[in-house]
Amino acid sequence: MQEKQCLGRLCRRTSAIIGAAMILCIAALPVGLFASGEGLLVPAETGLGWTDGWVAVWKTSIPDLKIEDTRRQVADNLVRIVRRWTWNGREPLERVVLSIRLHIPGESPTLKPFIPGVLLYGNPSNAGRKDGRVPVFAGEKGEFAIFEEHRIPMPFALLENARNGDFTAVHVLPSPVRGTVRDDLWWSLGVEVAEGGTDIVALSGPIGYNRRRSTAKAQAGSAMTYEDAYITLRPGQIVEKTFWIQTGRATKDAFGFEQAMMVSFDLFKPYYADRHESFERIFRLKRDYAMTRWIEDAKSCGFDMFDPATRRREIVLGWCGCGATCGYALPVLNLNADDWTKAQKSLDFISDAFIGTIRPSDGMFNVNYAMGYGRKSGGDPVSCGQSLYSIVKAIRFAEKSDGRLNPAKWKTFAEKACDAMSAAVLKEDWKEPKSTAAGFLVAPLVVASGIFGKGEYLAAAEKIAAMFERRYFGYDAVYWGGTLDASCEDKEGAMAAFQGYVALLRNALKKKNAEAERRWARLARHAMNMMLSYTVVWDVSCPPGRLSDHAFKSTGWTVVSVQNQCLDAFGVLATPEIWWMGGYLGDERLKKLAEVMYRSCFQLTDEAGSLGEQILQTNYKHMGDMRDVYHFRGGYSEHWTVFWLTAHFLNAAADFSEMRSW
Repeated sequence: MQEKQCLGRLCRRTSAIIGAAMILCIAALPVGLFASGEGLLVPAETGLGWTDGWVAVWKTSIPDLKIEDTRRQVADNLVRIVRRWTWNGREPLERVVLSIRLHIPGESPTLKPFIPGVLLYGNPSNAGRKDGRVPVFAGEKGEFAIFEEHRIPMPFALLENARNGDFTAVHVLPSPVRGTVRDDLWWSLGVEVAEGGTDIVALSGPIGYNRRRSTAKAQAGSAMTYEDAYITLRPGQIVEKTFWIQTGRATKDAFGFEQAMMVSFDLFKPYYADRHESFERIFRLKRDYAMTRWIEDAKSCGFDMFDPATRRREIVLGWCGCGATCGYALPVLNLNADDWTKAQKSLDFISDAFIGTIRPSDGMFNVNYAMGYGRKSGGDPVSCGQSLYSIVKAIRFAEKSDGRLNPAKWKTFAEKACDAMSAAVLKEDWKEPKSTAAGFLVAPLVVASGIFGKGEYLAAAEKIAAMFERRYFGYDAVYWGGTLDASCEDKEGAMAAFQGYVALLRNALKKKNAEAERRWARLARHAMNMMLSYTVVWDVSCPPGRLSDHAFKSTGWTVVSVQNQCLDAFGVLATPEIWWMGGYLGDERLKKLAEVMYRSCFQLTDEAGSLGEQILQTNYKHMGDMRDVYHFRGGYSEHWTVFWLTAHFLNAAADFSEMRSW
């Protein structure tokens, strides 16, 4: 009841402010009310008291609490504001919540919210969900979505009008809050439906989503209570919050979220790569660590997915195992003469062992081989696509290697798989997949079309890409469920589309097809930017723990998905394409960011070359005692060292090395 009363007061207050503002000219706006494009910066309100998991009452004026804004026009569509609170009272002011609120008028369902890595146009694929698995926001009365700043990789919240493309974004300088009654309280950022529109809000702590106040996204399928998110102001205490208001309109070349991303890059400048290890040392250490995973017996050989200490011996293609990657990467990098031999043997074994498992119906093949048992298990478009891409790139390289590699078996395997894949996709009754997993088939089919001279491979790749264009190039759906998080908007889903679009773009350039080039270039940029919206552009400070032990820098790492809110190094896989797009678009920011992403994600690698995952920069973890939600931040799973963490570094290194021939 208290929560509804607060919301009602908020709606009435906002409506009154808007009504008054419409009567006044901008020059005569009252102090504290600032017009910005389609938004109105509401006079500062301060929350007092805490009841039923939220602020008890909001006040526009509190004796002895001075609130003032300083503003600076940074660009035509960008204003920098610093809001300062000074407590001049003689006694502490307890149970306080400070706020910033920008009201965007309009029909709330048409105002699409975009909070990078967390709430992408409201996460439409999960519409109607009210549990804690995925945040959703449809612009319905009573909805809100407010999150800790350390959860947001690019710290801005945006509302974009799906009808006319007008957008407003609030960028913030993230910071923890002093005077808390609980550990590690940070400012929060999000959106909330109000009367006559939707607000972008920044609060000094309170969070919530899916109509649940004081709630944290704490685990893949769970939410947790996050109470007492208020502060105490001491006599003489000053609190400042820096934020920027950006306005604009979506164009055929850039949606609002893409324009906001570029501003975020310019504000945070995430380009300092030299504080991390060099490319050369990363290449060498990852190559040497890969050799510790080499396994061989009389019948089989390859790179083990698991650490030798587990005593599991499995060659796994794609996803977590990436068993085909070294067959491509090691000869390209050419760091040791024996690497060529191991590459030849590993791909020969894969081709022999798995060619008989290729399904005539769709070209999928088994992807797991258990050493000593010979047991194989089935595959999917993600793993089959990733594996096939490594194999066709290895074929392409081998045919230029002056006979040092013999790709005969690899070509037989790849052609059989591509024949079946393309035939299945080109059928009139092809059943379109629900997720973007099939996106990982596009790039290998494009490369294979050049190797084997088969136009049907390219036609199948274009059909898959056209499906993603129709489905995701807009506001009603976001690249969805490419890999592990197969029922939510995720980074890997966008990566699948991006990888395919770039392959088609390069093919169009090769064939000098200007119309196809324009089409695939725009789609590649859109998918890339959606994927990059998961990329951290600032260094999240962590509490004492394993991450702070290593002075961990989060810039360049990527949030896994809107479901799994930890960081991982998957973004490394896309860095060559990001770098290439920077050159194609003439945008040095992308080239510098790609270098940072690659080199930064090598952090936490030990001297043996081993790297864990599930970097807990926020209050989230995959498993364990959920009562410990308040202390999740600052750790990582250093013992989960499946081979993909090494393989992606080597794959990207080889792609970088081959760029001269792209």
